Amino acid sequence: MALWRWRRRGPKAVRRHPVPLTAHQLWMVSLSAPVSRDKGASRTTLYPYVRIDDDSARRWLADQWEITSREQLVGRLDELSRSGYRARAYRLTGVSPLAWDAALYVDIARRGFGCGLIGEGEAWTALKNIVPAVARTYGSWQEYADHYLLGRQVWREGLRGTEDSSLPPAQAVADAHLRALLDPENRSSPWNLAPWDTISHPDRSR
Repeated sequence: MALWRWRRRGPKAVRRHPVPLTAHQLWMVSLSAPVSRDKGASRTTLYPYVRIDDDSARRWLADQWEITSREQLVGRLDELSRSGYRARAYRLTGVSPLAWDAALYVDIARRGFGCGLIGEGEAWTALKNIVPAVARTYGSWQEYADHYLLGRQVWREGLRGTEDSSLPPAQAVADAHLRALLDPENRSSPWNLAPWDTISHPDRSR
């Protein structure tokens, strides 16, 4: 039974993608850490899961974003990079929370890579494209986290009265996840492994 369950879950992702990330690559992947709350999610690799599960990446994109093709994926990434949800947030709050859109952008790019809609090189290019805007907007992971939560709150408010209003986890779940990411004692947090100023220094192997 144990062997059957292991096969069903798939091999560890590092067996397919064994090359360790550089400091800059880990920083870029870490932009999606607030979104990656699932137990099986990986927050330190380009592949979005700890174990190979291309079908989950494909289903997530289709169910949550109605993305089933490369063209739809590229279009959604372009929209998030240009305006995303922060345009509505700015109208309501006077603040444009880029972090919310950036986290979704990186998450979608990683899942697109995970299910084969884009290649590894294309995924890294997509992540690099969002870096300049994020790096010049925020000065710490704390600032990034604060704006992520603001964007999420505006998004949740927009779902009230719709058929999706019961789907998002409670705000307390997101709050607790971000506290864990920001906890300086959390050695597994990618934000501790790749401090905010990492992206401002020359890249290096880890």
